[in-house]
Amino acid sequence: MMAQPSDAPLSSPISVIGSRFMVPYQFDIIVDRSSKGSLVITDRNHKILLKVKPCDASYQRVLLDVDDKPIVMMRKKIMSEHDRWNVFRGDSKSKSDMIFTTKSPHVIQFKTNVHVFLANKTSSKDVCDFKIKGSWSKRNCTISMGDTSTTIAQVNKMQSSENIKLMKDKFMVTIYPNVDYAFVVTLIAIVEAMKSSNTKGEVAAEVTGSAVAEVLIGAIFS
Repeated sequence: MMAQPSDAPLSSPISVIGSRFMVPYQFDIIVDRSSKGSLVITDRNHKILLKVKPCDASYQRVLLDVDDKPIVMMRKKIMSEHDRWNVFRGDSKSKSDMIFTTKSPHVIQFKTNVHVFLANKTSSKDVCDFKIKGSWSKRNCTISMGDTSTTIAQVNKMQSSENIKLMKDKFMVTIYPNVDYAFVVTLIAIVEAMKSSNTKGEVAAEVTGSAVAEVLIGAIFS
């Protein structure tokens, strides 16, 4: 299946967290990271749309609206080999309030590859509903629908014409028409949390390629 043109609405709107976070046209959001793990999401006119803040522990994040009201809570599953995160409505912990879950399909991976399953999925063999793939360290990731190439959002670096020093902690996300941007921001926050705690593997793989794998294999079997 070919990816739909960026200026054409999806055949079915993507509303996971709420339809109030959808608009019928493509637009860009800017993600600004702080040193403490918080994110501020604005539009191109610097209007704040959403915020993400760490909670009591490093394995929790909360998505907030402009008035700091909780929209969803992201909770990392402790001792999970596949780096699983569960997302709940508001600040809930109840399974009945779970919206979706994410996980890395492979225990060890050099590139970003995260699968997203809506809460109604009951089997580990179920096909994922969304995927995040690409290079997070290079800010080149695509969020797509399931096993298709239908893109719903694209992560990119800020434009090089901007002040590089001011832009180093910022990146851009293009939201496709009729896509729940609060859902996209939640996925961005989860991947950012995953990568901030363990970025060495992906960066090393991109810099040295197969040489890293050869060294690791040699160390394991020596």
